[in-house]
Amino acid sequence: MSSSRAPSPFLLKDLAHPVVAGLISVIVNYGGTFILVFQAARVAGLGPELTASWVWSVSIGVGLTGLILSWRYREPIITAWSTPAAAFLVTALATTSHAEAVGAYMISAAAFVLLGLSGCFEKVIRLIPASIASGLLAGILLQFGIGAFGGASLDPLLVGLLVVAYLLFKRLSARYAVVGILAIGLVFLLLQHRIDFSGLQLKLALPVFTMPEFTLNATLSVALPLFLITLTGQYMPGMLVLRNDGFKTSANPIVTVTGLGSLLMAPFGSHAFNIAAITAAIATGREAHEDPSKRWIAGLAAGAFYVLVGIFGVTLAAIFMAFPATFITTLAGLALLGTIGGSLAGAMADPASREAALITFLASAANITMLGVGGAFWGLVIGLFAYGVLNGRWSPRRRLTATLGGEPAE
Repeated sequence: MSSSRAPSPFLLKDLAHPVVAGLISVIVNYGGTFILVFQAARVAGLGPELTASWVWSVSIGVGLTGLILSWRYREPIITAWSTPAAAFLVTALATTSHAEAVGAYMISAAAFVLLGLSGCFEKVIRLIPASIASGLLAGILLQFGIGAFGGASLDPLLVGLLVVAYLLFKRLSARYAVVGILAIGLVFLLLQHRIDFSGLQLKLALPVFTMPEFTLNATLSVALPLFLITLTGQYMPGMLVLRNDGFKTSANPIVTVTGLGSLLMAPFGSHAFNIAAITAAIATGREAHEDPSKRWIAGLAAGAFYVLVGIFGVTLAAIFMAFPATFITTLAGLALLGTIGGSLAGAMADPASREAALITFLASAANITMLGVGGAFWGLVIGLFAYGVLNGRWSPRRRLTATLGGEPAE
């Protein structure tokens, strides 16, 4: 189901904020996590051509699926590569050939297509109580909020400038806060000569097709963990980000489209892409635009920037990665402050479920990793267990109807 929100007419001034929000989400993704793709490529022994093809396929795939979904549903549906899956591949590819890995990517992607077509994902996610969902999201985002200030010990001048600028913008003109700190930060870094683009050469990336090999070993050791990690670590928190900001598109077409895109791009090296979680929150909240019906432009902008990076491959990815880590973490944390605050307020709103939501928040923030599965999954499991113990049997009235939109699950 698509959102029932009727978009109001666009003015030129309405474009700046969602476009900048889309750009920031892309910068944070490439600058913050894309290094894992290069690490995995090195572990797998991939040469420059296959590595560039991986960059091309995952960037183009993420960009096109985000463009299609955002345009179709008029909501900021930001897609991204699976970061926890990339981290998993850093170790898994050491014992798996590239052709076998490609076959495993295709099996995992096909499973997501079937999951989306079956409609099961949407039914499962609707059972999550609203307070638990908010606590989960707040816990996932907490480290990014802490990161906004954590870099002050290493780079106090840059962090201090960004924080002070953010506060002044919020006081004087809140809607320009994120745009303002991005511009001020870039000017500051350029004046300090901390960003060097002199050695970069603009080159087109060329896709390289790899014939997949399907083996039982790769299916069990790569495809199955890849599917579970992406499902629990990306799709579930990603959908909760959308719901937290009032967007109601069904998870089923999102899972289907991103799964199909992953399937088509896998022979060119793409491991998996999905709905974004952390970077999506930058584009779905009030910082992207005061009017929710105009935030879908952020999805189009992010998709376009991803496609641009994909066309020029490693060159533009290197530009994003050239930004100092402190700048990226501070920028992301400040852009997510509103979402973190809203999630905490939602988690604590209902006294009956407050303690279970607090447990969910803390367990998610602890980022527990067991059995190769990351913190979002275990935070949700622990939170739901606490909710069940403390609140008895679930009542349909307490389900995530308000947050997820639509009718209670049957």
